[in-house]
Parts: sequence; C-alpha cells; structure tokens
Amino acid sequence: MVLTTTDFDTIAAISTPPGEGGISIIRISGDDAVEVAQRLYRGKNLTKVDTNTINYGHIVDSQTGDDIDEVMVSVMRAPKTYTKENIVEINCHGGIVATNRILQLVLSNGARLAEPGEFTKRAFLNGRIDLSQSEAVMDLIEAKTDRSMKVAISQLDGNLSHLIRNLRQDILDVLAQVEVNIDYPEYDDVETMTSRLLREKAIKVHGQIDELLQTAKQGKILRDGLATSIIGRPNVGKSSLLNHLIHEDKAIVTDVPGTTRDVLEEYVNVRGVPLKLIDTAGIRDTEDKVEKIGVDRSKKAIDSSDLVLLVLNVSEPLTDEDRTLINLTAAKQRIVVLNKTDLTPKIDLVELRQLVGTSPIISTSAIQASGLEDLEEIIAHMFFNEGIENSQNDVVVTNARHIGLLNQANQSLKAVVDGLESGLPVDLVQIDMTHCWDLLGEITGDSYQDELLDQLFSQFCLGK
Repeated sequence: MVLTTTDFDTIAAISTPPGEGGISIIRISGDDAVEVAQRLYRGKNLTKVDTNTINYGHIVDSQTGDDIDEVMVSVMRAPKTYTKENIVEINCHGGIVATNRILQLVLSNGARLAEPGEFTKRAFLNGRIDLSQSEAVMDLIEAKTDRSMKVAISQLDGNLSHLIRNLRQDILDVLAQVEVNIDYPEYDDVETMTSRLLREKAIKVHGQIDELLQTAKQGKILRDGLATSIIGRPNVGKSSLLNHLIHEDKAIVTDVPGTTRDVLEEYVNVRGVPLKLIDTAGIRDTEDKVEKIGVDRSKKAIDSSDLVLLVLNVSEPLTDEDRTLINLTAAKQRIVVLNKTDLTPKIDLVELRQLVGTSPIISTSAIQASGLEDLEEIIAHMFFNEGIENSQNDVVVTNARHIGLLNQANQSLKAVVDGLESGLPVDLVQIDMTHCWDLLGEITGDSYQDELLDQLFSQFCLGK
C-alpha cells in the first residue's frame, strides 16, 4: 500500500553526527515543513521561495527575540524530494548547543521528533524507494570499503529490485496460465501441459535464485566484514602485525610476553575486503588471572572467526604451544604467518608444512614491514578472487534478511517440483509457487507486515 503525504504529520531531527563540526543539519519533512521553518526564520519568506533553493538568514527565538544562529535554509517541495514530502534543511554552525537549540525551536513550532529511520520509512511508504533500496541506504552509510560502497549503491539504484521483480513476473505469468488451464480444461492433456509448465518455470527460477545466493557469502563479508583473529603464542609479533595492517600504533608492543591482556578489535580495508581484525592475547598456560581471562577470550575468538592469521616466530623452533594452536585452528580458514624473518630462521619448514596441510604460508617481518603486501593479496584472493571487482554491475546479495527469504523461496520451488513428481494435483502444487512469489515480494516490500517495517527502520540512525 502506498500512502500519501497527507497521511503523515511533520517530523524533524538532526541529520548530522553529534559534536563539534563545520555545520549541523536539522531536517524537517511533512506538509507543514516550510511553514514550521518560517516561524523561526528571519530572511526571505520561505513559503514564497522557489523549490530547490538555499536561502541565507537567521534563526530567531520568537519568545525572547534572540538570534540563535546564522543559517542557510534549503527548501525542497514535494514530490521531488527524498521523502516525496516538503523538506526543509536548516544548515547551522556545528556544535551541540546551537544545534539542539534550533531543534527545540522547530519542535515547539509544530513539528515532532522523528523516530529512527522515519525519513527513509516515509520514502518507502510514499513509493519513492522499495524496501531493499531502503536497506541499502543503511548499507551505504555503514560501508567500510570501496567495494562495499559500490554494492550498496548498486542496490540503492534498484538493481536487486529489478531482478527480483523480473522473477516475480515470471512466476506470475505461469500462475496466470495455470489458472486459465484449470478453469478451461477443454483438452485431455491440459493437466500434463500445466504440470510441465509449472515444473519448467520452477526449475528455471530456482536456478536464477541459486546464482543470486552464490554471491551471498562474499556479500555478507562486504556488509559485515571478515572476522579475522590474529592468533599465536606470546611475543611472536601479533600486535606489531595488527599495527602495520591498520597503519596505527593501537596495540602496545613490547618484548615482554603477555603484554596484550584482552582482545582488541579494529576494522581495516585490505584490497577492498573489510577485515574486522581481532588481536588476541597470546595463548599459553599461565597462572596470571588477568592474562588467563584474555587467553580464554582468544580461544572464543577463534571459534567466531571467518579467518585466522596464525602467527609463528620463524626465529625459534616449533613449540608444543605452536602445535596446539595449529590443531586448534585446523578447521578454520587459515593463513600461517611466519614472522620475524629479519632474524635467523630456526623453524622446521618441512614439519610445519606437514602440520598445516594446504594452509597458505607467508613470511613477514613486522619490524621491517616486509611481506605484508603478499599477505593482503592472499587474503583478497582467498575470499574474492577479484570477482566482485571485475563484475561491478552484477547483483550481490549482502543482507541476511534477503538471503533467508531467497532460501525459503527456493524451498518452495523445490516443493513444487517434488509435488509434481509425486503426482500431487496441480492446484495444490500451485500453492507452493504462490508462496514463492510472496516471499520474493517481501524482499522488495511489495508484501510486508508493519512489524517488519518497525524492526527494520528502528536500526537506522536518527535523522535518516
């Protein structure tokens, strides 16, 4: 259902991050947005200015007559706006006091405080964007690399929506044909023809959804980041490796074993792959209570990791602790990092290769910053093989909700094929095909429940 702007009141919120800055923006949306702004603005009459103009003036407290701030006010009239409602944006000097004071004046002059994500929710309800595009707005805001930004923009442009709607139309066409065949069974072989039609379409759409789901693993990494644990016994150079990857001295580096007592997390862009790097406490047997807690957390970090960087000291022979860590990470995607190559190597490479199997082994020196580019290249190829970089126009599924719905849709299509092969009547099999059509509609918001909207948009920041 598409609502019109007359169904909504006028809302306002701060659309820029809190704190000191060059400017702050207070956004107002609704039928009375221009009138509300005019009540506290001294300058041109905003109700008479052209749309898509920005106007210089002052915000004034009408009760005290005090000037609050010197501002630029943008006026954008429906329907060619983000929400398809009248929108006013007050650009004031950045700062908590001035920004909040102006917002309070806006609220006391006829607007109410917007709920999280309510501007984007109105854009959806007013038909400007669909639900998958709405979710892409947040993906774009939270994008951690150029690749994840490109995928979000592609979805915001409607590429995923277009593909999903084409699939739904294919299903709708076959459902309409089935209805005709059921209602007008003039021919003896109509049921055979209808069954074949349903089966062929179910298999075709199932294959197209499968192709889409094949991008889900990479898409999820682009959206959420690749949870990457840096594991090793104490003093092998884990913190130095973290600092070099993030280009910042965030972790304390000393030659004292056990310096890192807790788990440190940091996002880093590695060849377009967003890594959520986790520098863990060195894993060893210890009687130190604080260090022991860190070791326990390190072991939990391994379990939740998508990738493990197992750091070994190349200048020392393998220890029992090293062998334990090799076994502990055997089931994980793993890269073995032989650190401290600036020192004389003493590690047994033959034994190491036997222990780690096919896991890539890379030599580095965190102190000399050597080998790190090779490490980044291995990470990128392990998870992407440059696929997304070379196919920027392809649709990539990044959203867990979309992935779940696509999997359910495929289950319904499988039920169609299984039902036909087991001899179920066509009108019963048709129910599963219709269910698939409904599930795909939930991705774009062509079918939705109010509870879903409330849950989705509550995750947005205030003012978006």
